[in-house]
Amino acid sequence: MAPCRPVSEAPAPVLPHPRTSVTIDSVTSAATTAGANPRFPSPAGGRALAGFLLSGFLLALLGAILPAWGYHRDPPDFVAVGNYFLSLALGIVSAAVLARRLLARFRSVFPLVFSCSLACMSLAYLAMVSPPASAWWRVAGLFVLGIGAGLLNMALFQAISGNYQFDATGTVIRGGIWYGLGCLTATLLVAGTFYAYTVPVILAVMAAVPAVFAVVYARSSCDLRPPPGQPGLRQALKDFRSPGAILFALVLFFQFGNEWSIAGWLPLFLIRRVGLSPKAALMILAIYWFFLLAGRLAAVAVLPHVRHGRLLLGSVACAMFGCLILYSTQSGFGAASGVFFVGAGFVSIYPLVAEAIGRRFPYYHPGFFSGIFSVAVLGGLLAPATLGYIAQAWGVGVLIGIPLFGISMVMMLLPLIWLESKVTGR
Repeated sequence: MAPCRPVSEAPAPVLPHPRTSVTIDSVTSAATTAGANPRFPSPAGGRALAGFLLSGFLLALLGAILPAWGYHRDPPDFVAVGNYFLSLALGIVSAAVLARRLLARFRSVFPLVFSCSLACMSLAYLAMVSPPASAWWRVAGLFVLGIGAGLLNMALFQAISGNYQFDATGTVIRGGIWYGLGCLTATLLVAGTFYAYTVPVILAVMAAVPAVFAVVYARSSCDLRPPPGQPGLRQALKDFRSPGAILFALVLFFQFGNEWSIAGWLPLFLIRRVGLSPKAALMILAIYWFFLLAGRLAAVAVLPHVRHGRLLLGSVACAMFGCLILYSTQSGFGAASGVFFVGAGFVSIYPLVAEAIGRRFPYYHPGFFSGIFSVAVLGGLLAPATLGYIAQAWGVGVLIGIPLFGISMVMMLLPLIWLESKVTGR
């Protein structure tokens, strides 16, 4: 297989705005001007991008498996659910320390294989400690799963360097599509096996997914050495403290919090408040992921032809309308309608941010981008964790509150990003 390294060693040229046409000749000319050979994406880098499917699969697993663990029954133990999300988030944060040492010592596929193997073992362990075992055993297993997912994300960001330098915006968007496909796959797998198999069997089947990825990466030739032309860690850290990077991280923090508040709690909400069966609730969760995935594909095509401010206002209004439908519905059709409007409101945010990141930071540093992504994932897990603690006192209907707050924050932060770009001229 082709090595997973950039084909060129010079910093990437700034690509034109998506409204302008980009040809191979223009890219070649820009690369020649920068004193480099033209860049082309690495096939192994494309396979590394597909690894974000596993990342989404691992992180979406918890929201789908909660009904199988029986957390929709009385008496509710929403504090335990909050602990699960918090433990997963702490595992991802802890992975940053371990990943730095692994990536510094191993420049081959070992970090990818190790993270997939760790995820596989943690899922097998969770299969053995399903209820009625103590919830704290599952907290420990989810912490290890978070470490595996965090290591995987950081190794993947190291592996896609060549693809990002060739097409920054496209790489970010394709990674998000793979990620959404992984979330959809995990939900459909649990929904399809809910009544057919026991929970340990379902988790054992799910453990096979990271095992397959471990085998694929073990048989590949992937070089995780940083590209010689990329900026140093000091420059990356300096940029990470810049107002633009902080605003990007905050937008993704709140947006992932919005999406995962719905994704983590939607089945429990629909079972307890609307009265749906667990399988029906999981199917509506799968519809939610499908709307996000299909909508983002459509948004990428529409984005160059629509004013961004108008698109943002329409998205916010659509998401808020969907939240209100979910809050007031008493039927499965109403729940599916609410999920449609919420998904339609969320779909344009990620492409908007991906386009802005690709233009604002045309160079690539894995630590910088994995840092932004880690902040986003942290928001996506802290929001449902917070919901668990609040829901124990106020009921599962509080699910709608955090997304409404997060949507408002995103609406305020995106104009600040565009203003910062105007002021700095970047």
